[in-house]
Amino acid sequence: MKVVIQRVLEASVKINGVVKGEIGQGLTVFAGFTHDDATEDLVWTAGKIAGLRIFDDENHVMNLSVRDINGGILLISQFTLHAMTKKGNRPSYVLAAKSEISKPLYEEFISLLESEADRKIQTGEFGADMKVSLINDGPVTIIIDSKNRI
Repeated sequence: MKVVIQRVLEASVKINGVVKGEIGQGLTVFAGFTHDDATEDLVWTAGKIAGLRIFDDENHVMNLSVRDINGGILLISQFTLHAMTKKGNRPSYVLAAKSEISKPLYEEFISLLESEADRKIQTGEFGADMKVSLINDGPVTIIIDSKNRI
């Protein structure tokens, strides 16, 4: 599982011109799943996201988590995070899990992330053509790969 996390001042996702999810200050999380992801990958990643200390404390040091600031989380599924670009100019997505595997993983990840963050999170819609808008704060962008924990 790979995630790209962006610290944001605000973010939203629209589907067919209609806002599906939106947050103020918090995290936008783009999540991509591969064929061998399991619940342990989801649990570990959800814990990392909820506890990631990338918000400023009173001394302007990144020392607070999204839980600490009571921030929002917008979760977007994104299979393109598993793009392979070694050969040619057209990315290959063979490492991305097919929808029959990735959709249940995405749905499980929503529940796990809500539990870890102790809040309802906003989401896009799996497989939909989404328009994501965000204002990256910092900018701060973090990439986490559950297969690269060491």
